[in-house]
Amino acid sequence: MNEKNKLLTIGQFAAMHGINKKTLMWYHEIGLFTPSVINSQNGYRYYNYHQSPILETILLLRELDVSINEIQKFMKNRSAANLKSLLEEKIEELDCNILHLQAVRKTLCNHQQNMETLLMMDLSEICIVEKEERCLVTIDINKNISFEEEVEKITAETTKYQLGRLHDASYGSMISVENLQSGKFEDYSKLFIEIPFLTQKADLHIQPGGKYLRAFHKGDWTGIPLRYQTILAYAEKQGITLCGFSYEKGINEIVVDKMEDYIVQIEIPICE
Repeated sequence: MNEKNKLLTIGQFAAMHGINKKTLMWYHEIGLFTPSVINSQNGYRYYNYHQSPILETILLLRELDVSINEIQKFMKNRSAANLKSLLEEKIEELDCNILHLQAVRKTLCNHQQNMETLLMMDLSEICIVEKEERCLVTIDINKNISFEEEVEKITAETTKYQLGRLHDASYGSMISVENLQSGKFEDYSKLFIEIPFLTQKADLHIQPGGKYLRAFHKGDWTGIPLRYQTILAYAEKQGITLCGFSYEKGINEIVVDKMEDYIVQIEIPICE
């Protein structure tokens, strides 16, 4: 006798599939998955090995959060075409969830990196770092734009790029090196949003890869112009030519309450 034709008890069949036998009892009660044989005398349920693929399909669909009603509908009209259609829909949903989780992971890694920087940094230090190219969504601003208008612009862009939550991206501001060298320390040009895993580059700002001058400022924004003066003086003394934009972002907002403890990271491309 072929071993695969033997009947299995509900406990054996449940153990084979890594589920509780109460789940099989419930599936039977709602008509979703019926035992191969039911003992007429004691009501014991028995299953056939060949029922395994069907149960595994049900368990897979449940793992993909397919509702019981949807699965029952599929089981009543089971066909290759119906399963293909159902799986295509769930694969699309799964891909979206994967992209979201990847974005969340990247955000967590950014926070982790910021915390490592906080623990190791020397606030007075100005150093050279290497950075990879990245794509940024930017919003044009000037000193005449109100905070409310900036918020509206950010909201519009996050909606445009289907950003689910604000924490899925990192934010900062940009001021041109030309303005810095002209002493226009308050003439910011853009706000930037770094959205993980953007699939397009068209109409985006490309922050170039390469060497950057990095420095930090602690305290409120009124002290940033003085920090820029120090950075520019350092660059001149070292014979370093700066270009493009200075990219600013806060790195400790989530661990401080007072503005005087706020730390801004400043990174400016070095022309080679």
